[in-house]
Amino acid sequence: MEMLHYDFMQRAFCAGGIIAVIASVLGVYLMLRRQALMADMLSHVSLAGVAAGAVLRVNPALMGFAVAVLGAIAVEYVRRSYKTYSEISVAIIMIGGLSTAVVLMSLNQSINKGFSAYLFGSVVAVNETELYMMLGVAIVGGIFFYTLRRPLYQITFDEETARTNGLPVKQISLGFSILTGMIVAAAMPIVGVLLVSSLIILPAALAIRIAPSFAAALLLSMVIGLVGVFSGLTASYAWSTPPGGTIALVLLTFLIIGIGIKTGIVKLGKNRNTSMELQNRAAHSEIRSFMKEPSIQETGGKNHERMV
Repeated sequence: MEMLHYDFMQRAFCAGGIIAVIASVLGVYLMLRRQALMADMLSHVSLAGVAAGAVLRVNPALMGFAVAVLGAIAVEYVRRSYKTYSEISVAIIMIGGLSTAVVLMSLNQSINKGFSAYLFGSVVAVNETELYMMLGVAIVGGIFFYTLRRPLYQITFDEETARTNGLPVKQISLGFSILTGMIVAAAMPIVGVLLVSSLIILPAALAIRIAPSFAAALLLSMVIGLVGVFSGLTASYAWSTPPGGTIALVLLTFLIIGIGIKTGIVKLGKNRNTSMELQNRAAHSEIRSFMKEPSIQETGGKNHERMV
């Protein structure tokens, strides 16, 4: 294809493919742990890091990465303080991140001009440093999810039982939160702060809806993420639209179509079951009426000629 002749498009497809795989797996765990908003919250926290990097003249991407990890650690500790209302930790950390970002941006008016790339993403402008950072995060994430797949599975579905079984729930949850911050920060250059949750949550949302098992949900989520990112990049190049927004719209379209097909299949199955049930009832009714009539021996079979 013509677009793959350009170096920036090659980097864009590599970066998109790397993040699509690891972010989709993370999304399945986040949804099952009822922490879907955590990705959106950490993306806003990382914005404070980007602003701090611009003010301090440090690489904004690396600074945003570091702050996102710190925000993930803070979420875990605040969540433990509010065990009954664990979702409050998301609101508290998000407020802190956004307010810090706004204050830091006001200190340097020139920051606002370059912030659109961080807000909406610019995957075609991904440099080699960011690409290597994404690759490193994907490798760490892959090792984490593979090594701790069984403990994570238990913690995801029943944290209390996992703790009773002797699993180090606090340490694993903390590691999971840190990894979430790393993946969110790495995904920012692709879809931006405002849309980063779409890359993490939408493939997982569709996979969980249609997959028959947990393992199938993980695999299907990765496939959906890859197809969505590659389709979005192709459409963005063809129509000259923003890559981040295009990828998010493609993934959202996949979700709507997938849920629609799933709902249609379920309704069709119900209609078939209802039809078969009515047929069975009619057959049983006819058999009962047949049994109530005089026997063949008594009538010579004349009364049952119509049923032969």
